[in-house]
Amino acid sequence: MIEAENIKAGRFILATNILDKNELSEQQVLEEYKAQQANERGFRFLKDPLFFTSSVFVKSPERVEAIAMIMGLCLLVYNLAQRKLRQALLTADGSIRNQVKKLTNKPTMRWVFQMFQSVHLLMINGQAQMSNLTEERQKILHYLGQSCSQYYLMI
Repeated sequence: MIEAENIKAGRFILATNILDKNELSEQQVLEEYKAQQANERGFRFLKDPLFFTSSVFVKSPERVEAIAMIMGLCLLVYNLAQRKLRQALLTADGSIRNQVKKLTNKPTMRWVFQMFQSVHLLMINGQAQMSNLTEERQKILHYLGQSCSQYYLMI
């Protein structure tokens, strides 16, 4: 039974230019391959229409390099913010609602960004105020830390 399932399961080839098995074992090759999953998810973020990267058109190689650097930095900030939020939720044993209204302690920053799209800065009689800053969004800002809270005028 197990043998039949093994035969039915597919195979794939992993190759490397490091031929010395003492330098890199087959198990290490597999682990390195699996570790790339996180990077691939990051590049999926860069291609997401929500972030408008497909609408950027540049001609010169220098500008391509510059936009690649900026997008790499955006990806770094995105991942750091997501990590900070998830760690804060874990530490506080907290959770927030996800897209299907279920509580999670591993939200994506993409979802958090979407939640904050309706928050706006208003100037009323020279006084800055935030609109649509719900209790749930304030809770998320609390988890993200003081610098994010200050940005949304929560002092």
